[in-house]
Amino acid sequence: MAYAQFNGPSVTSAAGLNEPVHITTDPAILFPAKHDLRLFPGDLVTVHLYPSSDYSPAVRVSLDGTMQLPLIGNVHVQGLTIPEAEKVIADRLISAGMYRNPQIVLQLTESPNQVATVTGDVHSVVPIVGQSRLLDVLTVAGGIPTTSSHIITIHRLGLDQPIVVDLGSDPMTSEKNNIPIFAGDTIIVARAGVIYLLGAFKNVGAIPIQQNSPFTLIKAATLAGGPGFEGKMKDLRLIRTVGENRTVVHLNIKRIINGKDPDPVLQADDIVFLPSDTMKAAIKSGGIGTILGFASLLVVATR
Repeated sequence: MAYAQFNGPSVTSAAGLNEPVHITTDPAILFPAKHDLRLFPGDLVTVHLYPSSDYSPAVRVSLDGTMQLPLIGNVHVQGLTIPEAEKVIADRLISAGMYRNPQIVLQLTESPNQVATVTGDVHSVVPIVGQSRLLDVLTVAGGIPTTSSHIITIHRLGLDQPIVVDLGSDPMTSEKNNIPIFAGDTIIVARAGVIYLLGAFKNVGAIPIQQNSPFTLIKAATLAGGPGFEGKMKDLRLIRTVGENRTVVHLNIKRIINGKDPDPVLQADDIVFLPSDTMKAAIKSGGIGTILGFASLLVVATR
């Protein structure tokens, strides 16, 4: 087996393309001990002020993210957690000279926003009731299509970086990464991508990767109708680009088919190129006439 490497495109055009995915591994991010609700437009909130019983307005968060409260006017609360909003309201009451040490408790009595949004290769808005898990939400959204990636990205308010989990194709792996989902989360199910078959395959072109099991070279070749008679079986080339680096690996597809070499797992954007043997290609294109022509030449040459 031989390996060769050459430079990819220029830095300006290749930077950031096809970079490796960084899976989130921090348990504190994947399985947080607690997660406070956040306020959004449309939420109906009852404000309780202790020890006073006269101040208990029920206010809906307006489209601009504010609540109109007695004594202090508009308070911006959109995107704040319940404790954060309680502190903002208490500070406003203090700064307005209304109370010295007000104890504010917010009660979310109605909310159309207790949902998670699923987008990408799957589109759905899923209500979040009680404790919900990733697989539960994806199931309600219709499940993961066979052409979708099992690497799921979750954007969560309050986190600087998205959460990235790999559900894989093994049920044990999926259960291990079945993380909690909270209201306001956006779950992105990306398309798995394609691999490209070129050269002496019966059918060439792009083939979608199906991620219900590892997508190997033999599976791709089978979907392409198999290698043609004219292919150089000992010189198949697997071309993979990561960022700015492109690598070419030479494989013997005949040995792989016969089980003598490992069947490599393909990744999105891999290029599989099977060169043609010139003489075999000529025979294939010329049919029986070409074969008889070669036979006549051999007879003349041996006289």
